[in-house]
Amino acid sequence: MNRDFTLNKYRELCKAFRKHRYTVCTVADYLENQHSEENIVVLRHDVDRRLQHAVRMAEIEHDFGLRSSYYFRYSKSVFEPASIQMIANMGHEIGYHYETLDKAKGNYEKAITIFENELSKFREIAEIKTICMHGNPLTKWLNRDLWSRYDFKDFGIIGEAFLSFEDIAYFSDTGRTWADKYKVKDYIPSDEACGEDLKKRETLKCTDDLVSLIGNGNQQTAYILTHPERWSNGIIGWIMGYSKDMAVNLGKKVIMFVR
Repeated sequence: MNRDFTLNKYRELCKAFRKHRYTVCTVADYLENQHSEENIVVLRHDVDRRLQHAVRMAEIEHDFGLRSSYYFRYSKSVFEPASIQMIANMGHEIGYHYETLDKAKGNYEKAITIFENELSKFREIAEIKTICMHGNPLTKWLNRDLWSRYDFKDFGIIGEAFLSFEDIAYFSDTGRTWADKYKVKDYIPSDEACGEDLKKRETLKCTDDLVSLIGNGNQQTAYILTHPERWSNGIIGWIMGYSKDMAVNLGKKVIMFVR
């Protein structure tokens, strides 16, 4: 059985980056530097739960000499300073995966106070240059809307992982697929302008297809997001992750139908 979304499969993706000589960089590195390379991948991970999956993914990247960005929620399940520090020590970027409008139930003043307090907790562990909203499909708020009233630069942040990207192809494993059918809040501003990249995304049925896209030379730049929680080698963990994703996807279909 050729199971997708396993750590072994992720290792194949990292191997493809190396084999085809892609420059793999963090979100902060991409935003701070003017990259002239044609073959470049911005690699990002949103750590929502199952922290040890993120640690193992970071180790795989470290084995290949790759650096990427890890965004952590401020929650009991993933805010564990020792593990976050371990990932930082491998050379990866640490970022804050904020969900403050959700926590404040749409109250912007309360949300920005939560943001400042939680950001300070992360900065006790590592340097934080960039942030990334958490997009809970079951809530009515869009956390990045916080910046319609405030400016993240006032907090020493150079970029937001959705809002700060334009003119780059975006590939996300949200919904346990690289295509768009289960994505509710997971999009970047340039998506609407990148028609050809959208067409490519809809042809990706599995991670092997993404590996092939990287290898055929037709994708010169890419912004790739994974959620480490769904990447597991163990059969029990994989079945649990698969079952959870299918249940969430069903809920998303209901929400999209109602809306």
